[in-house]
Formats: sequence, structure tokens, C-alpha cells
Amino acid sequence: MKIITANLNGCRSAASKGFMEWMAEQDADLICVQELKAHACDLPVEVASPKGFHCHFHHAQKKGYSGVGIYTRREPSHFVSGFGCEEFDAEGRYVEARFDTSVRKLSVISAYFPSGSSGEERQAAKFRFLAVFFEHLKELRAQGREFVMVGDLNIAHQAIDLKNWRGNQKNSGFLPEEREWFSRMVKDLELVDVYRHLHPDTTDECYTWWSNRGQAWAKNVGWRLDYQIATPEIAKAARGAAIHKATRFSDHAPLTIEYDLAL
Repeated sequence: MKIITANLNGCRSAASKGFMEWMAEQDADLICVQELKAHACDLPVEVASPKGFHCHFHHAQKKGYSGVGIYTRREPSHFVSGFGCEEFDAEGRYVEARFDTSVRKLSVISAYFPSGSSGEERQAAKFRFLAVFFEHLKELRAQGREFVMVGDLNIAHQAIDLKNWRGNQKNSGFLPEEREWFSRMVKDLELVDVYRHLHPDTTDECYTWWSNRGQAWAKNVGWRLDYQIATPEIAKAARGAAIHKATRFSDHAPLTIEYDLAL
């Protein structure tokens, strides 16, 4: 099972830079995308229905904002849009593909966590999101579901996950409260940060996002914001991870992880 997660920062922009062609060449089983910035009626045909994939999108009510999607080669049992929180479901932040059989209940989730960088109001919203989303993940665990939750979490968990960690300790994305939430998620819910499981000490090569300001990309002043978080049995099957930087489709780089596991 090969899973890719990519924040597109606008699906039409990413498509114009060759993302859909690149995606078709990856031989991935699932591609999870975030920040579509488009309603269903605005999606180009190649984005809305690429050959060989079943797909489902969860769009934000606000035009040109947020939105997530999943492309899967195997047809799932069903798709789930939203996670039951009206405030954030209206922002198009969650879509889940379920592959249920008599022996296993497996979910692959594409999630886009809020950013709090625009000010106190959005940071407060981010904290509300983290609180309700923790309970949602807890419920999935209680149901006995195996899952991989992937996407842009807008949190750099540890100092090795961003270049200038000392100067960002009071900035959204690296606040102590956000990092503590991440630690509590993996510890209390017994989840695994799969990239870190495979590469526990990687620093500069781990980044998946670079600011468009200054020369962040050129100087590799980046953050690791894109993750694949899995239940232990899934994480145990992880065999390799790669961050695609040869082509820039957006301000994020796609993260690919391969699992020795069949859907």
C-alpha cells in the first residue's frame, strides 16, 4: 500500500504545474490532497475524475478556501465527509475512505488542520479544532478501526521538525500547547508518526513546507507540517518514505510512504 499526501495550495494551480500527471506516474494506491481552494463546480476535469481512480472531496462552504480529497485505485466500502463538528465540517477539513472487510476495518483519512498564523481568533479556532479532533480520533480507536490519518497538520512537533525552532516558539505551528497536543495524541491514543518512525533523527531533509517569503525555499528554511499518523499495526508495516522536492507544485512537498500491506 502506497500513500501520498500533498497540500496543493489550490488544486487548479497545482494542476497547472503538472501535479495530476506526476500523481498518475507514482503508482500509488491512495493520494490524499488538502487545500483544494475550489468548489465542485470549479474543479477541472483532470482533477475531478482522473482515469483509474475513485475520488471524493469535502469542500468548504466558503469559496476559494480549504477543502480536502482522496483518490483511491480500489473502490472503498464508502467515503465519509466531515467528522461531526459543524464548525469545522463547514470548512472542508476531513474526508475518510473506509475499506471494511469481515476481518479488518481500515480507514485512510485526509485532514487539513487550521492554521492560527493570521491572528488570535484563528488560533483560538485551531485550539477548538484540536480538542474536538482528539475526541474523534479517540472514538475511532475505541471502535477498533485501523487507520492512517494523513495531511497538513500545521504543527511542527519537535525542534528537529523546523529550521529556526528557537525563533518560532511563540508562533503558531510551534506553540508549546500545539506540540503538547501532538505528543498527547501519539502517546495517549497509541498512534505512530510514521515518518519519524522510519527516520528518527532526520533534520533538514524532513521539511515539507517553506514560506514564500524571503528565500526560505532556496535556503531550505522549512517546517515539517505534513504527516502520516497510523495505528501501530499499520505503522509496523511501513517500509520507506520520500519527500518529493524535484518539482514544486505548491509551497508544500508531497510525502509518500509505502507500507507492506494490501488494501
